[in-house]
Amino acid sequence: MQWRSRIRLVDEVAEALRENIYTGRIQPGTRLRQEQLAAELDVSRTPLREALRMLEREGLVAVDPNRGVRVISADRKTLLAAYALREVVDGLAARLAARAQPPDLLPVLTSAIERQRRAVTPWNPTRYTAANVEFHSAIMEATRNEFVASQTPLVHMTSRVFVPNAEVDSSRADLAIAEHVGIAEAIEQGLGEEAEIRARDHIRNTVSALTAVLESATNAEPAAAEPVAP
Repeated sequence: MQWRSRIRLVDEVAEALRENIYTGRIQPGTRLRQEQLAAELDVSRTPLREALRMLEREGLVAVDPNRGVRVISADRKTLLAAYALREVVDGLAARLAARAQPPDLLPVLTSAIERQRRAVTPWNPTRYTAANVEFHSAIMEATRNEFVASQTPLVHMTSRVFVPNAEVDSSRADLAIAEHVGIAEAIEQGLGEEAEIRARDHIRNTVSALTAVLESATNAEPAAAEPVAP
């Protein structure tokens, strides 16, 4: 791999690992062998260790003294806890974005929604999830609040790591897209409280669907049900 800058090497290594995790090339729960990673990325162990520390701070990897470094994975408790935070953060982000009214936000949201629609038929979970992440991330970044914007990695983690693309089905996609449209409309109209309500309802509906899937998977023998589109 050709690295762009020695000065930014740690950031570039972290981004490469991050993207491999988000796209599923490195699966949740995978143990990361540093010698192998260093060879694959063509870097020394020092920048790799620093990059892994960055991912640890973001919550993407966990370091165990006995088991080494592994990609984070989510059990039911962890998944629901993460979405409980998403409900609060997404709601606040929508309200602040409606108040800020950045001129470049609506085109980004509209484009993300259209890409989600095109990903439904034929169903393309990777493209659908990427557009979903862009929609929610754009709202957080539009808040002009650095503390809210700093929660953007949580969107990637819940949508791309805890519920991997390969396990997402389309059963809730149309409803989720309609909810996105409602959130975007409230933001466009500057209706902060309404935008927050719609954003929080959207996450609650996602959690309800995920809970139903998890319960179905627990009861299913031998096959497990598939997670739904957030």
